[in-house]
Amino acid sequence: MTRLSWWWGPRAPSWALVSALLALGAFLLPTTPAARADTPLDLDASGRITDTVGALGRRRHQVEAALERLNASHHVQLYVTYVRDFSGRPGRGWADATADRNGLGPHDVLLAIATHSRQYAVSADKESGFRKGQLKEVATTAIEPALKQHDWAGAAVGAADGYRAVLQGEAVRTPAIRPGSADPGGDGLVPGQRGVWLPVAGGIALCMAALYVCSRRARGARRRRAGAREGPVLVATTTQPGLARMAQPLTPLPDLAAEAAVNLVCTDDAVRTSAEELVFATAQLGEEATRPFAEAVDWARGELADAFRLRQQLDDAPFEDKDIRRHLLDEICSRCTSANRRLDAESEAFDRLRDLKANATLILAQAEATARTIEPRVATAEAALAALAPYRADAALAPVVAHPGEARDRLSFADTALVEAHAALTTGDTDHAAVSLRAAEAALSQARILTAAALRHAHALTTTTPAGSGPTARAGRAVLAARAEVAEARDYVTTHRGAIGCRARTRLAEAERRLALATEASAFEEATRAAELAREARAVAEANVMDYGAPTTPHPTRILGGALLGGIILAGLLPATFGGGGTRGRLAG
Repeated sequence: MTRLSWWWGPRAPSWALVSALLALGAFLLPTTPAARADTPLDLDASGRITDTVGALGRRRHQVEAALERLNASHHVQLYVTYVRDFSGRPGRGWADATADRNGLGPHDVLLAIATHSRQYAVSADKESGFRKGQLKEVATTAIEPALKQHDWAGAAVGAADGYRAVLQGEAVRTPAIRPGSADPGGDGLVPGQRGVWLPVAGGIALCMAALYVCSRRARGARRRRAGAREGPVLVATTTQPGLARMAQPLTPLPDLAAEAAVNLVCTDDAVRTSAEELVFATAQLGEEATRPFAEAVDWARGELADAFRLRQQLDDAPFEDKDIRRHLLDEICSRCTSANRRLDAESEAFDRLRDLKANATLILAQAEATARTIEPRVATAEAALAALAPYRADAALAPVVAHPGEARDRLSFADTALVEAHAALTTGDTDHAAVSLRAAEAALSQARILTAAALRHAHALTTTTPAGSGPTARAGRAVLAARAEVAEARDYVTTHRGAIGCRARTRLAEAERRLALATEASAFEEATRAAELAREARAVAEANVMDYGAPTTPHPTRILGGALLGGIILAGLLPATFGGGGTRGRLAG
């Protein structure tokens, strides 16, 4: 589900139940402010307000009344959440991730306010009925003036009344402002008063009793919730909002781990595809025109890197504490959600900018020119490897020996797609032309990567690295070797991603992270570890491809199988394009 954003600035009883009680109690104990970080959270199931910092105080009923007025008149549900901060994330990403985690629908709007960091964000579905201009008007007129004077309740009332006004065609008004505490919950307690812990302790017992009563409703309830969500489910919400998560059966950890692995693979594919098409868009339109989309890809890549880091952390040190594992797996899913949302949010604008249908003739000419430049380089790579074969062991050439042949298969696929695009343009079928052109671009990108990887490897085998002396030279050689290992693993994963699973991608991501950390003080250690991880990633990826069983003959079948293997085309034999899990297959429409 794509949303618009606007932002400022079951266990059995006995010992298992006792363990859950202790874990929950530890979770609810007060912490120091420095340790608190409000990751995208479950909204309170008892209503539309989630106040973790005690920002509303005695004015909660005023906000509830305003939210009810909006829902009664226009059937729009405004959810408001108050947290200390957004965990260092931009407000837009935090709000969108929270909305997705709680399964908010097209007529639900989320206003997220971080009281300590002085930020807020609004997440609304594109089909909510609100235009971006209307969201901005309410933000600047009804929300921000209240927040500037720490009127936390007034901001929510202003938002609710503002949305009601724009839906009725009326002017948005600034709410009556009553300044409040500059930093509610600043001591890190929830909701800001130590006296709350006694009633909370009683609530724990009630929640645990509810958990036992619901212990037999494990998988069916979750499936019903997941089935109620709209669109393709990339990241499934694993719990009901708020304290209800304690009274509902939790997803079994093996299932949650499998879900997180699928999310990592799908999100990685989306980021790689988006970055790939961005290259062609930049060649067509220039860097300035495509800058917002480059920023979106960078953002998504950062969220994905954080998700892979958490997966590597779980692999390196499998936590026996199930609650810790669950938290990390949930956070992986949340990061993947954020990455996909950002790409999905930009996909419509990206389509308008490229306009594959209107610009088909120009894009066809550019693709044909690209194909002509790749063809001789494939021949050069074949010749270079053939020349080295008598003088190098098979193992030395093995990492890239199949690359030129695979590059030729990708080129053949691209040539066929370009011929189809020509024919479609001749008959005026721009829809078919756009699909064929996008498939050709993806195939050309992989042909170029495979060819460059073969040439780079051949060059490395014919180049002698100076021996040098001392720790600095030793570290330098380690970094150069690690870069080569990481590059080869990255190229292999990129061009065979239709078959490659989570483990290989996780090792590659960690290798890239370690290589980036190879500074002067830790260059040798980090580079050595990066190279080890890259080799493991490549070995696991090759095993994945072997299990995949891509066809080798006959020729047409092999070419199509190569396109599927490379993730050039999706299961419906249509190409993937710029976007996240909700939009990257939109050419099917």
